[in-house]
Amino acid sequence: MTFVEPGAPGQLAAAVREGFAASYGAPATVVGRAPGRVNLIGEHTDYNAGLVLPLALPHATYAAVALREDDRVRIGSRQKPQPWVATLDTIGPGQTDGWAAYVAGVLWALREAGWQTPGVDVYVDGTVPLGAGLSSSAALECSFAVALATLLGKDLTQAGRRTLIEACIRAETEVAGAPTGGMDQTVSMLAEPNAALLIDFDLQTAGPVALRLPEHGLAVLVTDTRVSHALTDGGYAARRADCEAAASALGVASLRHAGIAEVESQLTNDRVRRRARHIVTEIDRVAETVEAIRAGDWLSVGSLFLASHVSMRDDFEISCAELDLAVETALGAGAIGARMTGGGFGGSAIALVPLDRIDGVAGAIDAAFIAAGFRPPNHLLGEPSAAADVVTENGLARSS
Repeated sequence: MTFVEPGAPGQLAAAVREGFAASYGAPATVVGRAPGRVNLIGEHTDYNAGLVLPLALPHATYAAVALREDDRVRIGSRQKPQPWVATLDTIGPGQTDGWAAYVAGVLWALREAGWQTPGVDVYVDGTVPLGAGLSSSAALECSFAVALATLLGKDLTQAGRRTLIEACIRAETEVAGAPTGGMDQTVSMLAEPNAALLIDFDLQTAGPVALRLPEHGLAVLVTDTRVSHALTDGGYAARRADCEAAASALGVASLRHAGIAEVESQLTNDRVRRRARHIVTEIDRVAETVEAIRAGDWLSVGSLFLASHVSMRDDFEISCAELDLAVETALGAGAIGARMTGGGFGGSAIALVPLDRIDGVAGAIDAAFIAAGFRPPNHLLGEPSAAADVVTENGLARSS
């Protein structure tokens, strides 16, 4: 079994400082840290003004940043040591592509919002698995955003974080070209330790839902199938277009305001009807999951996880053979619930597992993958962690 460890914040921050100095010949000023995320339930509901229930992972991205005295922008990483180079007037939509767009896009969006920013030097690294559906892109955006905000003297208050969330969403959708809905950036910026974050995209609210998993003898096992997914390859956008078509046909602003009876009786296109059915029922499942968690009814949570997976597999059609096998095997090996998580078309699955069954469930999934001829997956534990912040020299995130 391969478990991906989150690493120690102090050591990882020191490593990006060293990488920065080696790349640019000068010390970094600030290191920002932002977590990846795993979504407990509520897929593709964010851009439908619905409910989602993600948690921040202990696995995070770290960005060492320093301001420049000119308009140059240099972005490097441990994986790409040769920095990507541009100027402030060449980092907007249609001008930047590749992984650097997620950083440059934040800089562009904040300048669009009126921030006066010079050029920057940036160096990044982290432990969020890439292409695993665990929001490595939002972690990259948010780690840079909190570092830049700190360098410019901005407070990381709730209002300040909301400003950064909007900038990071614009970076992802307008510059990087991924038509996502904002869940990833919101949880990365607003998460609290030991809790999931219930986000309502209709009311624009977010609040913690205490999990207390160890008290209930449970853990969230995340399995990265190593089937890399990308949100810019068309499948995600096609699902979003179907949802918009459904809302238009039903005469509602979003599917948050549609009911299952209307979906079943008024939508004549079978594909669009099935897409809408998933969204409407998934929003209900998020609300039911929150109620079950607060009641300590984890068996019901497990049942809701499985219902969510079936809906994504059959109605939204975003699962794949590896995700289905991970879910089926986890349930057969002792998990009380399992589902694919994230945007789909690859990525990760989660399982709600008794603490004494973690190794057994992970081992069973590994064996099933080998038997099916798939690459062995990776695993990690979804331990609810803190939101994005800057990291001091002694490795402790500042309180905001």
